[in-house]
Amino acid sequence: MNTLHVRSVPDELYLRLQKLALTQSRSLSAQVITLLEQAVEIEERRRQQVKALASIQRRRFKTPANAPSSLELLREDRAR
Repeated sequence: MNTLHVRSVPDELYLRLQKLALTQSRSLSAQVITLLEQAVEIEERRRQQVKALASIQRRRFKTPANAPSSLELLREDRAR
């Protein structure tokens, strides 16, 4: 298992992490690992969503530039 050292953690953040670890009955290290796992999962999910949305936008139907508007088509149809 790898070791990760983090330097210059602001005091307030460190205290908040300690409090959170206590409320979750975890050690500080275990709490930080849990939070990192959650953050990575959220980021991976966000990237998948962005990729899916881009794919949808690419496949989306686009009307040709010279196509008449739907309003014009309705007016033409009603005039018949």
